[in-house]
Amino acid sequence: MAKQSRIKELIQFLTRFRGSDLSNITSPPWVLAPVSAVEVGGAWTERPSILAAPALEASAEKRSLLILKWFLLSLKRQFYIGGGESLKKPLNPFLGELFIADYTNGDATAHLVTEQVSHHPPITAAYMWDEAHGIHGSGYFRVEMVFNSGFSSGATSGLGIDLRQYGHALIHIDRFDEDYLIPAAQARVKGFLSGQLYPELIGTSHIVSSSGFISEIQFSPPAKSGGWFKWPRFGGKDQRNLFKAVIYRRGDPKKTPLYLVAGQWSGTFTITHCESGRVIETVDLSAGTPAVPAETLPVEEMDPFETRRAWRPVIEAIHKGDMADTSRQKVRLEDVQRENRSVEERNGVKWEPLFFQKLEGKYELFEKLGSATEWSLEQERTDGVWVVNEQKVQTMKRPFRPGSARVQ
Repeated sequence: MAKQSRIKELIQFLTRFRGSDLSNITSPPWVLAPVSAVEVGGAWTERPSILAAPALEASAEKRSLLILKWFLLSLKRQFYIGGGESLKKPLNPFLGELFIADYTNGDATAHLVTEQVSHHPPITAAYMWDEAHGIHGSGYFRVEMVFNSGFSSGATSGLGIDLRQYGHALIHIDRFDEDYLIPAAQARVKGFLSGQLYPELIGTSHIVSSSGFISEIQFSPPAKSGGWFKWPRFGGKDQRNLFKAVIYRRGDPKKTPLYLVAGQWSGTFTITHCESGRVIETVDLSAGTPAVPAETLPVEEMDPFETRRAWRPVIEAIHKGDMADTSRQKVRLEDVQRENRSVEERNGVKWEPLFFQKLEGKYELFEKLGSATEWSLEQERTDGVWVVNEQKVQTMKRPFRPGSARVQ
């Protein structure tokens, strides 16, 4: 009965805000994951050997395949927030919130810095790098959460939350002076009627390389779908999170597939060499290269703006299952942030991010790569284009904002 009551409560809550962006709306405490959205960028770096692999590959065609593989392996962590086979809503980052971590696997070490560079609209920027392998990437993203009742068509199967993402990432491989334009996938949260929430990616995404290859990824097939290949079928009845992707040469009007990658992005997928028809790899998230935990400073040594220190009382309350204390601690932090913004406004202080800044002038690299798929930048939704200041990242020193307004 408690579970049914919570489902009803959540649907009623979402319905009140139909058509609105839910990202900055306070959710019921039991919906929250014990992690802030600034940590989601760890999906890119939690398999450092997979991230480093393209830098070790001499073939441009195979590098594109390895970048596609890395992208697909990052999706589950990005969308199954809170772990497990269900999901919860991450904590809304406050302005200036930071996540700084290292990830090591074998000979590969990836570093990650993410920062909440804007609160209205909510923009999270990230920078990752692997010095030894000469690979680094940066990106910025905004997520709008919009409730869609699905009742307009007379069916309840459409009930869910649309996760509309804006922004992108760019990855550069030094050895080949090569760039990749990485998309922000679109999604819908489903399963409200069953009480088991899960994400379903939707639409078509593209990864574009400067070496002349495009990965086209199609998510969530309709009930009857045609196209280049039949959709995969798996044993059992779980047909969630399906995708199929092909790699083809830019400028090829027939989009002749070089590789086909298909399966479940949250489980198992296969990679097929199209000319020979041979399956060259089966990737299983539960049995393949494991994700490694983030290596961070002890919480007590973190800067007040670092997420795990700032949100510690909330995270501890969530882990204890104390929803009343979760709500109290969360409101306390949010009230302090509102007070900080009010003081800044009165004093005429303009907030400046630490490690990222807005791009001035033309965004030539995006225009060069994005033109391959008529990719729209949509910078009006992200308050401009955000780029990393690598020098500030490499010379970072705690405390980050000595003498600044308190966090909690």
